[in-house]
Amino acid sequence: MEALLNVLQKVTSMQWSDYLDIVLVAYLIYRILPLIRTPSTMRVARAVVVVVAIAALTDVLNLYTMSFILNQFLSIGLLALVVLFQPELRRMLDHLGSVRLRGLFGPMRPVAEMDNVIAQTVAACECMSREKVGALIVFTREARLDDYVKTGTTIDGQVSEQLIRNIFFPKAALHDGAMIIREGKITAAGCVLPLSTSDRLAADLGTRHRAGVGMSESSDAVVVIVSEETGTISVAEGGMLKRHLAPRTLEKLLRNALCPESKDGAEVSLGEYLKRLRSREKEGKGHEE
Repeated sequence: MEALLNVLQKVTSMQWSDYLDIVLVAYLIYRILPLIRTPSTMRVARAVVVVVAIAALTDVLNLYTMSFILNQFLSIGLLALVVLFQPELRRMLDHLGSVRLRGLFGPMRPVAEMDNVIAQTVAACECMSREKVGALIVFTREARLDDYVKTGTTIDGQVSEQLIRNIFFPKAALHDGAMIIREGKITAAGCVLPLSTSDRLAADLGTRHRAGVGMSESSDAVVVIVSEETGTISVAEGGMLKRHLAPRTLEKLLRNALCPESKDGAEVSLGEYLKRLRSREKEGKGHEE
C-alpha cells in the first residue's frame, strides 16, 4: 500500500514536460523496434536476456567465480552489441535520416493508389506464374532500403502490369535481379539482395527464394517471389515464406501488409481520423438544422 501511495504521489507531482518526455520516448521506442525486429536480432536479444538472468541468479546464490566471469562478460557487452547489431544500427540511422514529417500524420501514399499498385502487381504475377517467368518484387515499408536500391538500375516509374512483365522478361537485362517498389513507384530493378542462411528452408528452393527470405529477415519489407521452375507464387515477410499462393490470396496478403488501414478500421492514420471527425461534425450540424 505504501508503494502504491509513493507511485501516486510521484504521478501527481509530475509536470507537463515529464509527460511530454514519456510520450516522446515511447514513440521513439515504437518507431525503432520494427527496424531491429529481425530473426537474427531476436535470437541475440534472447541470449542477452538469458545471460543477464543467469548473472542475477549467481549473485543470489553467491556463486562468486561464475558471477565474476559473467560480470566481466557484461562489462564489454555494449561493445559486443554494437558489433553484432552493426547492420541493424546502420539501417536504423539511415531510416531516421530519411524520416518525413508527413509520414507522422498519415500514410505515405493514399490507399486508392496502393490498391492500384497491388492490383497491377497481382495481375503481372498471375501472368508470369502461368508463363513460368521468374520474378522477385520487394515492397518497402518503414526501411527505405537505399543500400539495396544502389545495387540496381534506377527506374522511378509508375507500377503497371506491362512494365513489371517487361522487366522480368527472360531476355531482359534486369530480369535476374530484384525489383524494389517504394512509395507506390518502381524505384529500381536488377537489385542484389542478401541470401538467407536459414536451415529451415526447403532444399528445393533456389537463389531467388533465398534472396527474398533474406531480404525479409534483414528488413521489414514484403517480398513477392514467382518461381521460374514451377510458376508458384510465394510471399516472404519477417523471415517466413508462404508458398503456393493463389492470385486472390496474394492480393489479400499484400493489402493486409501494405495498407491495413483500408480494412475494418483497425489502423487509422491521424489525418484520416481528423477527417472523419470533421465529416461527423458536419453531419451533426446538418441534422440539427
